[in-house]
Amino acid sequence: MSRFDITQTNAAVRRLMETTTNPRHRWLLEAYDRHRNLEMAGRWKEIFAPEMTVAHPVYHFNVFGIQTVLDGAEAVQAVYEEWSGTAQCVFYTDDEQLAVGDNMIVSTATIYQQTPGSVLVAAGAPVDPAAHYLVANVEHMIWPYDDEGRLVGEDVWEIDDSKRQVIPLDPAEVLSVEQSAALLAPYIRDLPQRPW
Repeated sequence: MSRFDITQTNAAVRRLMETTTNPRHRWLLEAYDRHRNLEMAGRWKEIFAPEMTVAHPVYHFNVFGIQTVLDGAEAVQAVYEEWSGTAQCVFYTDDEQLAVGDNMIVSTATIYQQTPGSVLVAAGAPVDPAAHYLVANVEHMIWPYDDEGRLVGEDVWEIDDSKRQVIPLDPAEVLSVEQSAALLAPYIRDLPQRPW
């Protein structure tokens, strides 16, 4: 893609890892990086390994004017499965800023999600249902972690809907899940031993 490169979606995460000396914080960043890469590669089932995610995660989304709560692993997994089936698991970031604490990671970025036109039409958007788009919005995210470093959930909200964009993609720019998985395979690392 012209300016979108899925191998750079987590570039800000990798930059922060280079300067993070606190062992716990660094481990959380490793887990965050792995989670996002697995999600974008369509390998979402691996996210729910007991060392990565609690048994009952809760996700809160407030995007596109819709508030959604995914309460429990089954609800969260259903969304990941849908996104993988439609290649909506393909994301890009721009201007991401990150902070990490003992029990959370906070991110602000413009997020670009690859989305089939048919999904947008079903939501009321006046687009070509046969085309693909990048839906871009500015998001804040808080990912809380428990004391064992396992993801507890995600809190995601769109902070300025006036900056939302629906960008048409040329068919040659549409990335399949298989292509995404192949591109991200070198970036998906096993988690190191916990340092605590």
